[in-house]
Amino acid sequence: MPREVVATSPNHLEMRNYEDRPLRANEILLRSRLTAEKHGTALAFYRGISPFQRKAYDAKSRLFVEKETNPFPMHVGNMTVGVVAAVGEKVTNIKIGERVYGYLPARETHLISEDRVEIAPAEMTDEELVCIDPATVALMAVREGNARIGDNVAVFGLGAIGLMAVQLAKLSGSMLVIGFEPIEKRRSLGKKYGADALLDPRICDVGLETRRLANGEGVDIAIDTSGDYQALHQAIRATRYGGTVVPVSWYHGEPRGLDLAEEWHFNRQTLVSGARVESEPYREHPRWNRERIYQTVVQLFRRRQLSAQEMLDPIVKFDQVVEGYRMISEEPGRTIKLGISYD
Repeated sequence: MPREVVATSPNHLEMRNYEDRPLRANEILLRSRLTAEKHGTALAFYRGISPFQRKAYDAKSRLFVEKETNPFPMHVGNMTVGVVAAVGEKVTNIKIGERVYGYLPARETHLISEDRVEIAPAEMTDEELVCIDPATVALMAVREGNARIGDNVAVFGLGAIGLMAVQLAKLSGSMLVIGFEPIEKRRSLGKKYGADALLDPRICDVGLETRRLANGEGVDIAIDTSGDYQALHQAIRATRYGGTVVPVSWYHGEPRGLDLAEEWHFNRQTLVSGARVESEPYREHPRWNRERIYQTVVQLFRRRQLSAQEMLDPIVKFDQVVEGYRMISEEPGRTIKLGISYD
């Protein structure tokens, strides 16, 4: 009997058995090979601190409103790669044995309509496929910051999105890319991905050190992928007069460490929200939409201009997934991006 991982309450996961119902005409049966998690968003739900656990987002007014809600039990896992084991009689675009990928949770099988997944390009590894999601967010961030040839860029937080942002900033022609990250393992990978300088924000004055590296003026663009309010404050301090700050991650909790009475008040910077891929239409609509963002990322991977090498760390067996989530929540220094293998 196949199994799935379900969060039943804050900080608590359970492995559950389930049965697949009969296949419908427009559906496929997928057997999972690799799943990756999205640390920032997933951990907020896993820990019970997401705004969706006390409010609801009203799409019409575009406001969060008070509402009694309980998201548990809920599935975990962001993107999954698998192999098609069966197809319904009306499925036309996917064949048995094909490798496919999509936004699917951590479970051993998926019984879904064929439009929920994409056929995997032969040149792309499973690891690259499950890293498409952070790459799309990073691409949005770099484009929203309008990084161009000769610009200096700082990236705060070198998780999967930040590491992708480092690569994309270099591809955009940035002269100097500085990565700020307290975890040594992530700084080391940032170096392999092309960052020109890597600093631990716990042991330096971020604003002064950035100016020392960036012609005494600070960076043109600061991208904060950390989800930490104090990092956002330091991103503002690192940015030059008239520069651009792009907050990317989903912030949670009280905004401790963010002081808008300091540099923000004096340096006439632009704060750009909207690196969220799902928030359409984009500022560059109709030229750019979600489909174009995803196609661009896939092409960058296929051309070997974007890498996910060593980004999935740790990769745990499906039987060890509960311990894997405990690790990324309680021991982030040991992790970059959680992968789950079904072999």
